[in-house]
Amino acid sequence: MNPQIARALAAVTAERAEDAVLSVRGLTVRFRLRGGRSVAAVTDADFDLAAGECLALVGESGCGKSVLASALLGLLPGNAETAGSALLDGTDLLTADERTLARTVRGRRIGLVPQSPAAHLTPVRTVRAHLEETVRALTGTPRRGRRAAAEAAAARAAFPAAHLDRYPHELSGGLAQRAATALALIGDAPLLLADEPTTGLDRELVDRTADELRRHADDGKALLLITHDLAAARRVADRVAVMYAGRIVELTSAARFFGAPGPRHPYARGLLDALPERQFTPIPGLPPELSDLPEGCAFAPRCARATAACAVRPDLLAGTACHHPWGAEDA
Repeated sequence: MNPQIARALAAVTAERAEDAVLSVRGLTVRFRLRGGRSVAAVTDADFDLAAGECLALVGESGCGKSVLASALLGLLPGNAETAGSALLDGTDLLTADERTLARTVRGRRIGLVPQSPAAHLTPVRTVRAHLEETVRALTGTPRRGRRAAAEAAAARAAFPAAHLDRYPHELSGGLAQRAATALALIGDAPLLLADEPTTGLDRELVDRTADELRRHADDGKALLLITHDLAAARRVADRVAVMYAGRIVELTSAARFFGAPGPRHPYARGLLDALPERQFTPIPGLPPELSDLPEGCAFAPRCARATAACAVRPDLLAGTACHHPWGAEDA
């Protein structure tokens, strides 16, 4: 890369990091397996997330998106090894102890809409009880005001008041998703991690949920949206990060990603081309196993643009990790 361009990009990155709510550098997660093998779930993730901004993290299932979110919250299993840093208001989330994470981070500084909401709800407590307890813990609302606060939180997530006294096993997947969203929004945390928050919802509720999450960012908070739903990402995201085989392979503005000239990485283009309203053409082949990644570009076996140069793993430069990115000449 031209040295002047490299210096300019470094300056932009430094400026973003200075104003960031969350600044991630070199975040890497490995799972140790028996026999000395390991799974490279996340490799060298770099990004910053500012107040008032939504970053959509997209990619196929199994590419490492949810593992990245779990690493930020300290919710990885015991066989996980992490490297790099993830700074949130001076706290490195990757090295913070469990006491710090439990008492000052989770719920208070980072809200979470989990991917499997039913598993995060206590089976012997009603939705109302969950909400009122969370209101008490995170806002200090007096007892007489908790019922109204819980109902207001449910309304924000389009959770119907008629179902507030139901138990988790009495909820559909979509209702459980909305209950989890309501719980995550109560603390008005500076950073909200929403992991597939629209799963199980019809299109109208997808749009309503996405808009409520966007309002969280518009109120001056940061939003990391992990999703397969590119329509929801397009509706709310300011920037898009594309993950493939554990790596961020493209990081660009949502305007460029969804508009003109479009993403530069062939995989990112493939995700868009697979949409029904576009070419409805699936990406050929399957992603590689994270326990057996190739030495070079992990996408090369599925890429029509691959050459011998792809035997070397490309670095993320100018927002794209590809030896043959799309450019003006392709458009």
